[in-house]
Amino acid sequence: MRHIISVLVENEAGVLSRVSGLFSARGFNIESLTVAPVGDGETSRITLVSIGEDHIIEQIIKQLNKLIPVLHVADFTDGPHVERELMLVKVAAEQAQRAEILRIADIFRSRVVDATPSSFTIEVTGDVGKLDACLALLMPLGVTEMVRTGQVALGRGDRSMAKG
Repeated sequence: MRHIISVLVENEAGVLSRVSGLFSARGFNIESLTVAPVGDGETSRITLVSIGEDHIIEQIIKQLNKLIPVLHVADFTDGPHVERELMLVKVAAEQAQRAEILRIADIFRSRVVDATPSSFTIEVTGDVGKLDACLALLMPLGVTEMVRTGQVALGRGDRSMAKG
């Protein structure tokens, strides 16, 4: 099963290595990983996506909670949450294809962030399915480069990760 896990940690050297080490020690791949300091600069939020058996992921979460720099762990898999990812796609844009590329960008409510006579760079945000669908339509038109940020997630409503 796919798990989206958010870990609030103290912003210090080596924390990411310890967190990711718990997954690799059990033979689980991290499909997506994003890390950034949160507002106060003293804490960071790690959001990772892994596919694995529920009972093993549950053990990893318990062990994450025992790590000293870890302040809070949340598994968004079962609860209501919002998840997003950002993708930048560079598409070769020959004159005959330019209108079609712009139409696809419009359908997915994405935006062109760079345009040259020979290419467009499109920014797409949304859930994984939306990004995959947009990419599938752009691929036949000549995707030359693509990069994705990895997923981030927040709980819906009152569900929150507070310091401590």
